Amino acid sequence: MAETPLADVFVEMADTLIDDFDVIEFLHVLTERCVELLGVSAAGLLLTDQRDTLQVVAASSERTRLLELFQLQTDQGPCLDCFHTGQPVSVADLTLTTARWPRFTAAAAEVGFAAVHALPMRLRSEVIGALNLFDVQPGAIDGDKLRIGQALADVATIGLLQHRAIHQRDILTEQLQTALNSRVLIEQAKGILAERLQVDVGQAFAILRDGARSRNRRLSELSQAIVDGSEQFASVPVTNRPG
Repeated sequence: MAETPLADVFVEMADTLIDDFDVIEFLHVLTERCVELLGVSAAGLLLTDQRDTLQVVAASSERTRLLELFQLQTDQGPCLDCFHTGQPVSVADLTLTTARWPRFTAAAAEVGFAAVHALPMRLRSEVIGALNLFDVQPGAIDGDKLRIGQALADVATIGLLQHRAIHQRDILTEQLQTALNSRVLIEQAKGILAERLQVDVGQAFAILRDGARSRNRRLSELSQAIVDGSEQFASVPVTNRPG
């Protein structure tokens, strides 16, 4: 195996991992590069979704995608074992595993696969999926090729976890900014009510809260309406609250 194509693939994957990269395209490229670099017949990739349910997200061929789906539907196969244990599962001859995965073995034979090697997508204790290599000929895969396959899986895993972290961070930042914006509106509405109703700001806030509850509206939404003048408040009795 030439070193230059391998280096090019790692550079290609690294260049793809920008802030807003296309996850599905990235994973499809990963399966295609595995076939090119490792000399296997096909590759597929399973990942967990937000409910921790495995999903087929990429495959180098349609028959591979269907076989991966079959594994999930029947809840048996080397790729599922790899995901659940976090350890590689290598099967050089699927005809010898009919007792372990009878339905998967039959389905794999039907689409022409004789061997499978599943590699965990794992970072320390977190396993997010499995990269699966299929071959039409029985036989063990070279140790160096397995290490390269695992390295590709590791790079993809780091990229995906980083993408999730950025996404979650952005959601948190957006939620925080929304809360801060809402707080500014509420303060403005309190000031307007305090002046309009000739009450202190504490009473104004109580009136604002009562008004939001009675109208079944969010505080921020009602505050915006008061600030822009679309909602008028007359003098409103404040609900008694314990001190």
